[in-house]
Amino acid sequence: QVQLAESGGGLVQPGGSLRLSCAASGSISRINDMGWYRQAPGKQRELVATIFTGGSTNYADSVKGRCTISRDDAKNTVYLQMNNLKPEDTAVYYCNANLIPTGGILRRAYWGQGTQVTVAS
Repeated sequence: QVQLAESGGGLVQPGGSLRLSCAASGSISRINDMGWYRQAPGKQRELVATIFTGGSTNYADSVKGRCTISRDDAKNTVYLQMNNLKPEDTAVYYCNANLIPTGGILRRAYWGQGTQVTVAS
């Protein structure tokens, strides 16, 4: 059984910062890429940032220069540092990990339960 547990969401004023964390636990053989997605009310879920094995990263244009994704492989944890937050960043943020569970062969995607980020004055 594999679980992803997110933390760090909340209410912040425009221009503020938040740091999201997501820890993967359970029977994990290997984690490949990890990332963050978000879904605002009435909109489709969209990619925010991804970090691959080896450390290369990919960001949505809307967050480039304001967000930094990082990972700690020893802790199976991915982080998203978000700075200069804007009201349009308000959404539920979901952690994603593409991994191979213990005893498995194929990589599959796992999702966290989501954490709310609200940017408002």
